[in-house]
Amino acid sequence: MKIFVASDIHGSAYWAQKITEAFNKSGADALVLLGDIYNHGPRNPFPLDYAPMKVAEILSAVSAETVAVRGNCDSDVDEMISAFPFVDNNVMFVGGRRVFFTHGHVYNGDSLPKLAQGDVLVYGHFHISRIAVKSGVICVNVGSASLPKDASTYCIIDDGGVTLYDFDGNIAAQHNFTD
Repeated sequence: MKIFVASDIHGSAYWAQKITEAFNKSGADALVLLGDIYNHGPRNPFPLDYAPMKVAEILSAVSAETVAVRGNCDSDVDEMISAFPFVDNNVMFVGGRRVFFTHGHVYNGDSLPKLAQGDVLVYGHFHISRIAVKSGVICVNVGSASLPKDASTYCIIDDGGVTLYDFDGNIAAQHNFTD
């Protein structure tokens, strides 16, 4: 299985389009969105091409493959305009490992859920992309597509490991499951 993960679109039609294009090119089986899809949030500036209804339209084209995790800026109204449901957290198995997807405002690298050594925690929220191992758990902060504090990134998880990419296709960080 190959999973494409992005986070924190914050209503940017520009970045929603970039994400769906990269997802379609990746050959991934699923698209996991880690929350803060439509709303820019009261502490954030408006992102490039802020148009939440356009974001909903763009993402509807990949709704059959999409799992959306609810972020701290997401509301019930956001789910009403979406062609896919929102969940609080999600778990998938990839490469024989449990992968726990969450937004990051509750569970993150500093506040781990109950996971076993070798499991993978994937989150966004902080708008900084990185991969670290904490207490034996592989912690992946996907960063933010539209309002990054470092670079706009996305993540691919497959049987071999986890890779963070920028939208030019360059590897930003990587962790092999054999490490």
